[in-house]
Amino acid sequence: MQALKFSKLTLLAVCLTSVLAACGILPEKVDETQSWSTSKLYAEAQSSMADRDYSKAAKYNAMLVGRDPFGKFAEQAQINTAYAHYKDNDTDQAMADVNRFIRLHPSSPIIDYAYYLKGLITFDDNLGLFGRFSGQDLSERDPKALEQSYETFKYLVEHYPNSQYAKDAAERMRYALNAMAKHEVLVAKYYYDRGAYLAAANRAQDAIKKFNRAPAVEDALWIMVESYKKLHLTKLSDDARRVLAATYPKSDYLTYGYKRSKRSHWWQFWGGTNS
Repeated sequence: MQALKFSKLTLLAVCLTSVLAACGILPEKVDETQSWSTSKLYAEAQSSMADRDYSKAAKYNAMLVGRDPFGKFAEQAQINTAYAHYKDNDTDQAMADVNRFIRLHPSSPIIDYAYYLKGLITFDDNLGLFGRFSGQDLSERDPKALEQSYETFKYLVEHYPNSQYAKDAAERMRYALNAMAKHEVLVAKYYYDRGAYLAAANRAQDAIKKFNRAPAVEDALWIMVESYKKLHLTKLSDDARRVLAATYPKSDYLTYGYKRSKRSHWWQFWGGTNS
């Protein structure tokens, strides 16, 4: 009985609310920006950005573009929208925004920044929201986004060499390349750990061919030495060791059979060469 009474009261409340809304008695949600000029909207968007309220900044910039798509603030507001979404960790929307900007404004005076921002989005996406604070290594994540980032930075450096963002982009390219090489070596190590020695050697060899100047080449060569040894392919193992000695004469692998660097602690797996 009580349940029936409650249901009737709920239904009555819903009906009353609908009637009041239809009659315009309930207050409508007011758009505070309705009377703002584009200049004020742009200023408020910039203020929100300065306050690190990126959600509001993205909202105001998007509204500005919608109201005045060909105005003097529109182009900057579009790229600011992408940046605000990027800082708000909405990487999918940020990427959609920046791709739209590049498509619509290929001759923009800030097109170099658009490519730089695009590279940053995929570069940081490798770390993820929590990875940025945990210090997670980029090489331990899926390299696809990192490859996209590398290609975007490469495009920026090659097509806009005088850009103020070119130097940083080049540094990020080097980091991305080293991380991709390290990822390949991690995969080779994974195979080695599971006794798939031929797969480990082949993957290490691929890493050397693709990233022959990366620091991880030293590790790849050692995997080849150990993998061929496990396969009783003595000549191949000795050849790989000779290349390692010629390329990295002071390598810890040659003396200790493992790498002592703290930054490469994951290589402490190697307990020695006599296995």
